[in-house]
Amino acid sequence: MKRTLLFLPGAGGDPDFWRPLGDLLPQTWGKTYFAWPGLGKREADPEVNGFDDLVTLVEKEMKDNPVDILAQSMGGLIGARIALKHPEKVRRLVLAATTAGGVRAADYGARDWRPDYRSDYPAAASWISDDSLDFTNEPREITQPTLLFWSDADTICPLAVGKELLRIIPDSRLVIVPGGDHGFVRDRPQEIVKAVKEHLE
Repeated sequence: MKRTLLFLPGAGGDPDFWRPLGDLLPQTWGKTYFAWPGLGKREADPEVNGFDDLVTLVEKEMKDNPVDILAQSMGGLIGARIALKHPEKVRRLVLAATTAGGVRAADYGARDWRPDYRSDYPAAASWISDDSLDFTNEPREITQPTLLFWSDADTICPLAVGKELLRIIPDSRLVIVPGGDHGFVRDRPQEIVKAVKEHLE
């Protein structure tokens, strides 16, 4: 069966975020790179007004065959929700530097990313700063094999968050990238591609 990969970016909404890694994966694997309308520098879409609409955006691209979801940072919230909502349609997960599952990064000493984000993207949709999402009990219900990627130097989503998700997601494995920042997936794909490929094959 042909692999179908869905790449979900973080709050920057950039569809090219995952491309450096995706380009290193087999060319025969299908790859869809998502953008988030209204976030980062992306043009707004009147039909996208919150996280639920981003979930719907991804769902529309899901066909009959199971997919693999690769998600970074805020994208992990979307990926985890889809995996829980459609367990029969999501085969495997790769989650990088994310608070998916309601593990609040702030509880582990994370730096608040929102002031810098607002400075970099003043026109971004206001709902991205909403801190009310709660998935606290749901990670335990993720049944898909899940590969977790973390840096030991990420101040936005500390390694302790990854270790907690490793503890509560039943079928999960944690890979640590020494010295990387929050964007290590984009900047250091050669260091993680082997683990990703082995996880998805």
